[in-house]
Amino acid sequence: MQKQVITQTPQPFSVLGLPVHLLEDYSGWLLSRLHEQLGGHVVTLNAEMSIQAERNASLASAIHQADLVIPDGSGVVLYLLFQGKRVQRCPGIELAESLLWQAGQLGKSWPVFFYGGAPGVAQAAAEVWRRRVTGLTLAGSQHGYLSPGEEEELLQTLKALQPRLIFVGLGVPRQELWIAEHRHLCPQAAWIGVGGSFDIWAGIKSRAPAWFRNNHLEWLYRLYQEPWRWRRMLALPQFVWRALVTSLA
Repeated sequence: MQKQVITQTPQPFSVLGLPVHLLEDYSGWLLSRLHEQLGGHVVTLNAEMSIQAERNASLASAIHQADLVIPDGSGVVLYLLFQGKRVQRCPGIELAESLLWQAGQLGKSWPVFFYGGAPGVAQAAAEVWRRRVTGLTLAGSQHGYLSPGEEEELLQTLKALQPRLIFVGLGVPRQELWIAEHRHLCPQAAWIGVGGSFDIWAGIKSRAPAWFRNNHLEWLYRLYQEPWRWRRMLALPQFVWRALVTSLA
């Protein structure tokens, strides 16, 4: 019975036609799955990604094929709450950090790979975690600005190293599409799109203070840090409108 709980993906709930899996302990579920030699693709769903998926069939397909879709964004959480679902937000950066601490306890049997970001950022983020977590094994790191030849070399490296945790920070939708295409190379690894987490870990940017996070305003802090994102933030009112229409229907 326990094996069934570990290896099977929980029943998804629909958010604008996209699956979201509701669990009390996402990191625990993933760790149990990894202990069973089962990897998977983890998607951290937010409102912006949901709107993009309506216009990008490849992204929508990648989300549907993922093994675990977590409610990362406040919009997704509020949508599920309005639907009567008991749900707590699970930011992707916090899930990744929890897994890194656990990987440190497991040592060399759970190597970690960081891929994405500007040159030097993934390496800096990986070094921060190497110093922070005793016992953490780094399989390697690579920035996200690669030529086709360099990317092919990266893929061969991943296939040879077989990391157990692979964090991909290429931004949406590129990271989701990249993972969906290449996850077969390391079938026992958990592949997680972490967006801009490398920048935060490397100290280039700061995460929103707790008050913003606790009041569903982390998006506002990101807009303050990166005002050029305002066009992308237009997805938020679109998501709210689509959610209201869906609820009324």
